[in-house]
Amino acid sequence: MVTLTSVIDGVGIVPPFSFIAPLGLHSLPIAPTPEERAALSHQFVRELYSGGDESIWEPAAPYYSAIAEYMGDSGLAYSAMGLFSTEEGNVAQCSFTVAAVETDQSDPDVAATGTLAILSTDPHNDARWLDLPCGPAVTCVRMHEVTLSPEVTASGEETKLMTGQIQVYIPFPTGPYTAVFTLDTASVDYWGEFCDMVAAILQTISFAPPEESAQSEVSTETESPELRG
Repeated sequence: MVTLTSVIDGVGIVPPFSFIAPLGLHSLPIAPTPEERAALSHQFVRELYSGGDESIWEPAAPYYSAIAEYMGDSGLAYSAMGLFSTEEGNVAQCSFTVAAVETDQSDPDVAATGTLAILSTDPHNDARWLDLPCGPAVTCVRMHEVTLSPEVTASGEETKLMTGQIQVYIPFPTGPYTAVFTLDTASVDYWGEFCDMVAAILQTISFAPPEESAQSEVSTETESPELRG
């Protein structure tokens, strides 16, 4: 199962865009008003803790509502937690966010060229040009090793943790903005599957009005065959 996700900012400044999110991505309740966040938070916790009951859902909903408010205030238009079962019986986790950043360029090719030039100056970035159905884009992959202190590890010893990040910058063809899709994960054993999932999502991005995107929605498979929600 997939979900068409329309991203529209609360004040109507950023032009609309949408993408199809796969099963397994649980979107946080980012919304412009407290009432909307509260309603979406109750729905979110029931989906995330589907085997729970009111004793779990009721105290959890305000917590996720507060997180969503913080993320919305930080400029994120969409944020989700990814929880996927694997063939080995494990759970692969990731975070997935989308932001719309204002730029000084209305030409997508010019904006993408400048983004690639800037990202390529950092030797730790694997930055590449990408042609998508919706237009030009730039991908940037980073791997980072984090040192965990003994206080937060199960073994009580200092531990190294490898994390990976995929960022994709997609200039709007409808205005001076760039959509930034970001996936972060410490489940690097399933890095290839996460890359496949992001690649599939990118194929579904549309800058058409929501009603047109809904009419053109098709059964696009955005799940990796080895990552199931």
